[in-house]
Amino acid sequence: MKDYTELYKQELLQHVVPFWLKHSKDESCGGYFTCLDRWGNVFDTDKFVWLQGRELWLFSMLCDKVERRQEWLQMAGHGAKFLKKWGRDEQGNWYFSLTRSGKPLLQPYNIFSDCFAAMGFGTYYKVNPQEEWAQIARDTFSNILMRRQNPKGSYSKLYPGTRDLKNFSLPMILCNLSLELEHLLDKETIDSLVEEVIHEVMEVFYQPETGLILENVYSDGSFSDSFEGRLINPGHGLEAMWFIMDLGVRRNDAALISKAVHIALRIVEWGWDTEFGGLFYFRDIKGHPPQQLEWDQKLWWVHLETLVCLAKAYELTGNENAQMWFRKVHDWSWNHFRDSQYDEWFGYLNRRGEVLLPLKGGKWKGCFHVPRAMFQVWKTLEKLPQALETK
Repeated sequence: MKDYTELYKQELLQHVVPFWLKHSKDESCGGYFTCLDRWGNVFDTDKFVWLQGRELWLFSMLCDKVERRQEWLQMAGHGAKFLKKWGRDEQGNWYFSLTRSGKPLLQPYNIFSDCFAAMGFGTYYKVNPQEEWAQIARDTFSNILMRRQNPKGSYSKLYPGTRDLKNFSLPMILCNLSLELEHLLDKETIDSLVEEVIHEVMEVFYQPETGLILENVYSDGSFSDSFEGRLINPGHGLEAMWFIMDLGVRRNDAALISKAVHIALRIVEWGWDTEFGGLFYFRDIKGHPPQQLEWDQKLWWVHLETLVCLAKAYELTGNENAQMWFRKVHDWSWNHFRDSQYDEWFGYLNRRGEVLLPLKGGKWKGCFHVPRAMFQVWKTLEKLPQALETK
């Protein structure tokens, strides 16, 4: 397995990060372009705040954990200044999207803009320790906690009291965000939040009778036999399991790690397309037709988060099925998503694994899942115990 270490490192440092460094920086207005075609040309100048926060985090993380390169530090600061000036409304909520110059386009209906802004500024503070960056992260995190029971607030389209569902995405992200901001928050706050999100992920959304994780449940945790309630997103479940493994390491909790590995292997087996390979984007837990028309597409982030999850599962437990699935998902992903001619990876494939959109970035794909996964797999496999190195 250690044979993969150098491959992921070189892909990150030679083919992925240079793409964003070269093409993403908006020298005129600040912030980052994310709508980039196969070659890095900008095809739309709208700026999506959650992707701005993610890119700020990525370049800050590289400075913190890989090397303090001046070009990476400058790239992070470029995004931080833009977001600080234009990203929030008067109440401190982060907009969903902005014009190129920073004027608001879409209201702050989506709490994930806040999550990735907090994550970005919190990590930027590590490499540029000025109090203003830490305060933005703390204020945003506090706002997230206040909004988490009703993340969309007044922007929610649901009629109250009829089918009150809660979604898996926020507790999943909070598993990771709690660790990302641990250096800025008091231990009691983090410990309490960690216990809560582990319970939500592993006891409320996880369904032991199927071994799968639902995307939506009723507010009391019960099953909703509806399109939303039957929905499974294998990528979300697998991403969450590596977050849980990280929390298990933090707590020195071998049982939690073992349970996360067990769930991950069940999800990847269930979500795998046995006819064409790759992981489905969505499935219905009862086998009914999903409402999402893109249910059978193969998406970059699903496969990359799966690779991180399986690498951690093998590193932490030596589980042979985790190794087998890592190799299988690796081969399919590198053969289909990686652009063999130009830098960065494709994001959207049809069920057969053919490229649907040749873009390298857009409204949903930015400088995040590909480089984060490359970094995580590189560093995870680098830590493999001596006994596992030859396997």
